[in-house]
Amino acid sequence: MTSALTKIGSRFAALMPGRSDLAEMRRDPRRDLLAGLTVAIVALPLALGFGVSSGLGAEAGLATAVVAGALAAVFGGSNLQVSGPTGAMTVVLVPIVAQHGPSGVLSVGLMAGGMLVALALLRAGKYMQYVPAPVVEGFTLGIACVIGLQQIPNALGVPKPEGDRVLVVTWRALEEFAKNPNWTAAAFALAVAAVMLMGARWRPTIPFSILAVIAATLVAQTAGLDAAKPIGDLPSGLPAPSLSFVDLGALGSLLAPAVAVASLAALESLLSASVADGMTVGQKHDPDRELFGQGLANIAAPLFGGVPATGAIARTAVNVRTGAGSRLAALVHAAVLAVIVFAAAPLVSRIPLAALAGVLLATAIRMVEVGSLRAMAKATRSDALILVLTAVATLALDLVYAVIIGLVVAGALALRAVAKQARLDQVPLDRGDHGVEEHALLAEHIVAYRIDGPLFFAAAHRFLLELAEVADVRVVILRMSRVTTIDATGALVLKDAVTKLNRRGIVVMASGIRSDQRQVLHSVGALELLRFKGGEYATTPEAIQGARIYLEGVGLLPPPPVRKPRSVSEKAEETVG
Repeated sequence: MTSALTKIGSRFAALMPGRSDLAEMRRDPRRDLLAGLTVAIVALPLALGFGVSSGLGAEAGLATAVVAGALAAVFGGSNLQVSGPTGAMTVVLVPIVAQHGPSGVLSVGLMAGGMLVALALLRAGKYMQYVPAPVVEGFTLGIACVIGLQQIPNALGVPKPEGDRVLVVTWRALEEFAKNPNWTAAAFALAVAAVMLMGARWRPTIPFSILAVIAATLVAQTAGLDAAKPIGDLPSGLPAPSLSFVDLGALGSLLAPAVAVASLAALESLLSASVADGMTVGQKHDPDRELFGQGLANIAAPLFGGVPATGAIARTAVNVRTGAGSRLAALVHAAVLAVIVFAAAPLVSRIPLAALAGVLLATAIRMVEVGSLRAMAKATRSDALILVLTAVATLALDLVYAVIIGLVVAGALALRAVAKQARLDQVPLDRGDHGVEEHALLAEHIVAYRIDGPLFFAAAHRFLLELAEVADVRVVILRMSRVTTIDATGALVLKDAVTKLNRRGIVVMASGIRSDQRQVLHSVGALELLRFKGGEYATTPEAIQGARIYLEGVGLLPPPPVRKPRSVSEKAEETVG
């Protein structure tokens, strides 16, 4: 018990911030301050918009950006990551709000934060590298489509229709707009989106999102446009931390949504941190610390009424491009947003919802990297299939199912490709190979087969069919030295093939079985069958000699000379066998 607690304590200590983090923050604070201010300006409309889209309101988005952004900056594993509410998380939260209400979302965020901390303690961050690129690209494309469709009701100035499927909600919003068109709201949304997209091409360093939102707010206020519905009243400050939202009786029904939120938070945060590493030189995030920081952020954010948070790819990219060098920039971003919450809440409350919808529409469009998608689609048919399936599943189902489907399909296609590498080839043994003539061996009714590649469940049955077709021989020699891996299915199929050949009067011998293959062969009885009915040899020449002795003795096979190679030359001879 004591040792287990000691291990947990040491693991927590390894995940905590160190002196190196503080030293990096002191290196160039002026540059980090400027970067943090820039990111805050970009993050403000996004935090407001994602808060509104989630169903908990703009104040929830601001609370998340401030609380989660600060904690993830301090405890996270990336010097450049910026965290807060994101569009991907909003997609997951909308159905949770519809089913369980705002308190359910806060409870889910709290539970997901605990799961992320547990994943960090279990060192699960390293498994992010196994997510294939087509899954990530399809996931991103699907998220962009969902985010864009979610903005249609606010962009058209119609009440959000009932429903938890984004396609259904979008269709109903279009029908409502057709009955009572609100051209003012639509014009605001399109104008803000157009300014952001064209401005990014003209001057990428200028935060056109905040400029467009300010302009839209001024026009709506000065012209008295009632059709441009504003955000509404915002609290001038963060609420006091509270756990009053927790309903112990409902935690069981919230477990599955919490797993979905934790999975998405881990995936998006680690992906964002990897993107930040790729945009810089000399930066490398710690995946386990990143999970730990995101876990603490998601535990704290619900206490202040915030929604679950993740690392934000768009804000992180802005942070890197504006010269951030340490986590001080992300801290400044959270501090600036906190000042806005306390000092400018009345002004922020006047922003039209349609303007925020335009910001998110432009964000969704900019998430789609056409060049990357085109390259992925052209790479292989398998990559294109995985990308399309993941994107469609994201749009039609939900994000977690989409990632699972993408991973399963990618895994199945990868296994299929690996299984094709397994071959059973008849070995041409001429005088240059062990000094044995192939024709002489065939005359003696001896044939040697070499198994290349993996002998596992995906390739084993094809191997059985090929080996079962052996005819007109008395002895089959299986050269096993090039088998890269073998599992229980492969071992069972090998045993089955040997049994069938033995029933036809064909003796099977094996050479070059490695030590790492013996356990699985022994566990299913294949090794004993080979030794009893045929023979196991260290090298192919020894197996050929044993086969000749067997044929000359009319089936009386002497005990085979099984040995382990000892010298360097013997090891080399085994490899050749």
